[in-house]
Amino acid sequence: MMLEHILVLSAYLFSIGIYGLITSRNMVRALMCLELILNAVNINFLKGNIFSIFVIAIAAAEASIGSAIVSSIYRNRKSTRINQSTLLNK
Repeated sequence: MMLEHILVLSAYLFSIGIYGLITSRNMVRALMCLELILNAVNINFLKGNIFSIFVIAIAAAEASIGSAIVSSIYRNRKSTRINQSTLLNK
């Protein structure tokens, strides 16, 4: 596969992730779009194995902590919509 095709795929995934992150009202969907962005970054690191492992570790930590926060908010508020969550406004 040519380098241009890989970069276009990465840019496409990154733009889908940004669009989804901006327009998402659901916390789970926002976390999934963040994972798309991180995967697009990983595709760009073709020869940077250390950087890719670092990004994968950050993505795993973000997924575990993010899902724990979302499940805690859902348990207390019975909703995962971003605009209905007012836990950080105080």
